[in-house]
Amino acid sequence: MTIQYKICSFLLGSLVLLGSLLPAEAANYQSHIVQNDQLVVTTDEFQVLLTFKSTEAIEVVYQIDGQKQLPSFAIADHNARVAGKVTVADDILEFKTADLTARLKKSPFSVSYYRGNELLLAEEKGFFAHETLRGFRFKLQDDEKLLGTGQRVVGMDRRGQRLPLYNKASYGYTTEAQQMYFGLPAVMSSKKYLVLFDNSASGFVDLGKTEKEVLQFEAVAGRTAYILMAAPTYPKLIEEYVTVTGKQPLPPRWALGNFASRFGYRTEAETRAIVDKFAAEDFPLDAVVLDLYWFGPDIQGHMGNLAWDNKAFPNPKGMISDFKAKGVNTVLITEPFVLSTSKRWDEAVQAKALATDLAGKAKTFDFYFGNTGLVDVFSKEGTSWFEGIYNELAEYGVAGWWGDLGEPEVHPADAIHSIGTADEIHNAYGHRWAELVYQNRLDKQPEQRPMIMMRSGFAGSQRFGMIPWTGDVSRSWDGLKPQVELALQMGLLGLAYTHSDLGGFAGGEVFDKEMYIRWLQYGVFQPVYRPHAQEQIAPEPVLHDQETKDILREYVKLRYRLTPYNYTLAYQNSSTGMPLMRPLFFENEADTSLIANKDSYLWGDAFLVTPVTAAGVKSVPVQLPAGVWLDYWTGKAYQGGKTIEQPTDLTTLPVMVRAGSFVPMVPVVQSLKDYSSRQLELHYYHDKSISQAKGQMYEDDGKSPDSLSKGQYELLTFSAAAKGKSLAFEFNRTGLGYSGMPKQRETMLVVHQMAKPVNALVDGKALSWVNSAAELVAGSAYFDASKQQVLLKLHWDQAKARVVLE
Repeated sequence: MTIQYKICSFLLGSLVLLGSLLPAEAANYQSHIVQNDQLVVTTDEFQVLLTFKSTEAIEVVYQIDGQKQLPSFAIADHNARVAGKVTVADDILEFKTADLTARLKKSPFSVSYYRGNELLLAEEKGFFAHETLRGFRFKLQDDEKLLGTGQRVVGMDRRGQRLPLYNKASYGYTTEAQQMYFGLPAVMSSKKYLVLFDNSASGFVDLGKTEKEVLQFEAVAGRTAYILMAAPTYPKLIEEYVTVTGKQPLPPRWALGNFASRFGYRTEAETRAIVDKFAAEDFPLDAVVLDLYWFGPDIQGHMGNLAWDNKAFPNPKGMISDFKAKGVNTVLITEPFVLSTSKRWDEAVQAKALATDLAGKAKTFDFYFGNTGLVDVFSKEGTSWFEGIYNELAEYGVAGWWGDLGEPEVHPADAIHSIGTADEIHNAYGHRWAELVYQNRLDKQPEQRPMIMMRSGFAGSQRFGMIPWTGDVSRSWDGLKPQVELALQMGLLGLAYTHSDLGGFAGGEVFDKEMYIRWLQYGVFQPVYRPHAQEQIAPEPVLHDQETKDILREYVKLRYRLTPYNYTLAYQNSSTGMPLMRPLFFENEADTSLIANKDSYLWGDAFLVTPVTAAGVKSVPVQLPAGVWLDYWTGKAYQGGKTIEQPTDLTTLPVMVRAGSFVPMVPVVQSLKDYSSRQLELHYYHDKSISQAKGQMYEDDGKSPDSLSKGQYELLTFSAAAKGKSLAFEFNRTGLGYSGMPKQRETMLVVHQMAKPVNALVDGKALSWVNSAAELVAGSAYFDASKQQVLLKLHWDQAKARVVLE
């Protein structure tokens, strides 16, 4: 495969002069030109290249003669440019579009950014480069709050923190962690701008910790560039960010199902038994994940084998085929380390696939798993060798790829990669690894969407279909507590499939039944449903007591019933970058106090979820956004704009539904291989305060990588309009359709919280009323007085349909 990063075209100046020193005094403007829609400004100290990537995003690159520059790993389309208009005054140079203005002060040189007349962000010192330290300084405004920087457990507003920019494992973390698996050099402000330091090297981001009014990015090497984005709302700001850094491709639909996973299944017999156990216990299942025992009998000495241990797994191809016939997809762990004791060591060395030492030999070092080398995923040789392994494994029928330890977990500073030292590219290692796997799978299996789980990466990793998780969290209540914060922060910066090892991973010697149930309940309303843990306590719900199984079975089945709703969230994310889990401050952007809320979140637009994160809780405080909210379990209505206590017990996760929401559901299937929306349940949550409402449902074949780009999908749209005692619905559709699309849907419309109407009409034809839900057939309606629900059935074909209740 051709590596995306063609390094030679990105080197600005010498590759060897790393010790450039920029004098402390400020630079002064000398001249400027516009070339190919790029403004190039020359000062007496450096050049500045300003390029609009859209009307609301600008890339700014500072370069000094002789200073090594690495490529941009963040930018998805390096050729994307939008023309800007240049105006010149005595001491000011402006470069602007209709939405964003860069105002360059000539002497001393500095740049500030405006939306209209509103100042968004201004350089303070701006660019600095001193020996092995380089970066940028910006002025902060007194009242702004700062989010972003990736995985950290420090609170939602991160102003006042100084945080490492160095991806690093955080084993057994709980309620505080400043440095974790997936740091991101990007900050989102309550002033509706986002600034991304496009630098992959080891460094820090200082959000007003050292100097209260200064935001500082610093790194030991790497690219001296940043990207400034602005938008009128937070969702639009995220959309701008993913427009520049790349949108997440749709995952295969099965990735939204239930996973069987642990550390780890040791034999083929054990793996087959657990898959059978899910079916026997009536738990839907779509994937089984094999940790490192698939290539070795114990933890140490085998990493890098990456070939089946035939003693433990005598017939892997047959096993995977049998699972596939049941709708269960096999996901394999791989790591980038090749132990010197592994069967592939000599092969990797001869292929020149490994990072080298300063003498040019394969670099070796010790860590927990043994003496090892590290695949150089940046080199042509390392890429080719690693791809060969993935090609071999794909022949067995493997459907998903789990990249572990990709920070990399151990990365000596004197390890040399094809494009630089370990410290220069450390934070982009998982990013490049994800790209390698993604492109390889698309090349070899162009009819399948890649499924790639990885725990580390860089800005823009979402464009390679990366599904991150929050690492080796403590198996405890304190491990559960920060999971909403971690997922929300990652979703703000494009990594919307960030999820946790449900139930917790690390430690734990005694089964905490309540904590386990609460964590797996929360999992229904997060992007990936994957219990995973060390094996001394079973992570799989099917291996626990009857009460635990009975409670969680209904939650897993609810997850499957919600598939059309959840898949629509995936479509929205791939189209606009909108996270699946959404913070409450999206609801009222003027109220910056909402930024602090890390206890509740929105699952799409319809659901407001508040995980239970402490033992013995009988109610949870819920900060309700404006509008009317209904308790999902009881139907009790609450007026929004205040904090309530929502009752809960062990069987009920605190979930609210927004009045005016449409929630599509389908019958439960054992696996999503058998998914169909031919029988569709469409729930509408009515309230007299809602006069107009809209909803949508996205459908495609669940596997084709180009469904969106080719229009091979169906987008169902729903609307409701209330007038007096009449409530009218319209159903419609757009899109070119897809293979296997239902020609007709038997649709059950369920209208919640509504008094019995006199008439129910479909396309002007009155429906007959029946005496029980069991009697419902197409063309009939039923009123459930105990639940205050109107239920009616209709055959909905490809045409528009209209339903009126009056």
